[in-house]
Amino acid sequence: MAISKRQLQRLLTAQQEQFTAEAQDVLRAGLETAPYVSVDDTGARHKAKNGYCTQIGNDWFTWFGTRSSKSRLNFLELLRAGHTDYVLNDAAYGYMRKHSLAAPLLASLAAQPQTEFADQAAWIAHLERLGFTKLDVTPEPADRFAGHRFALRPDPVKIATEGALWGSVQSHKFLCDGVVLSDDAGQFNVGHHALCWVHAERLVHKLDAFTDKHRAAQARVRGRIWSIYARLKACRLKPHPRQAAALRKQFDRIFLRRTGFASLDRLLKRLHANKAELLMVLDRPETPLHTNGSENDIRCYVTRRKVSAGTRSDEGRDCRDAFLGLAKTCDKLGIAVWDYLGSRLKVVGNIVVQPLDRYVRGRFRPA
Repeated sequence: MAISKRQLQRLLTAQQEQFTAEAQDVLRAGLETAPYVSVDDTGARHKAKNGYCTQIGNDWFTWFGTRSSKSRLNFLELLRAGHTDYVLNDAAYGYMRKHSLAAPLLASLAAQPQTEFADQAAWIAHLERLGFTKLDVTPEPADRFAGHRFALRPDPVKIATEGALWGSVQSHKFLCDGVVLSDDAGQFNVGHHALCWVHAERLVHKLDAFTDKHRAAQARVRGRIWSIYARLKACRLKPHPRQAAALRKQFDRIFLRRTGFASLDRLLKRLHANKAELLMVLDRPETPLHTNGSENDIRCYVTRRKVSAGTRSDEGRDCRDAFLGLAKTCDKLGIAVWDYLGSRLKVVGNIVVQPLDRYVRGRFRPA
């Protein structure tokens, strides 16, 4: 039977709600049960405007979501996996305190009886009633005797909204104990956060060195980083408290070392500030040391973008994201994509493939 690519696309998009709903269920299953998720993003074109596609996944599932922004607000909205509510709970208040929301503003939120809001309009109306939207967020002097130093006052609406979104994520039992593994992009720093060692070492590798002395110092540091990386890989396979303590000390020796190369010393100091996130594997051995999984997942999206550029409608955007994610998930679960499509399109004689979220939950169900 001869059939055009366009006709096949019409057959699939005609039932797009079924597939987009299943992709969302896969995301919810992963966020509820997986011990970690690896995340990344890349550029995307939608309606002739630049946007961003965010990938969320691990060894057993993949999900893509294209939006106009890649801010932390956007990432937290994606982590709600289709829910639209805003929730004020302990997780929300903890997030707000961590991000320096003023104590009087926290108190005003906590004093209100309403803690759940159905959508963004209801949440913003609540903030308006409390006067959050009228507060000044312009820079103010950090020290009145040093006029050249300034500190930005946190935007109370932004911080409160991020906190309420994180509260919603936690209220739906998403990422309650799961680790978020990223390449150190700031928008992904939520919850239990781990960092990729490959991206950390790349900063040292790409540092410009102009003298033999500096190049030698750079090479020595890179060698020490790959040495501890190898030991971390071994410790991940066979965790031991004594070995973990030794690795923490080795980390300090590497990243607190003074090399005499000023740029390298500043970089090492900055990486040492991320000690807890780079050594997350010592507390959570199931967490990978790199984001190679995300890099591999998002490659199919980049290939698709190069072939067909962007999308023109929200339906087309959602279909592309859903089918790419479902195809990747099928591949990870060992399910042939054609068997999956045949089951969903009710092809006579095709094997029955259960909803993919069931397989994802089965991978992480406690014994």
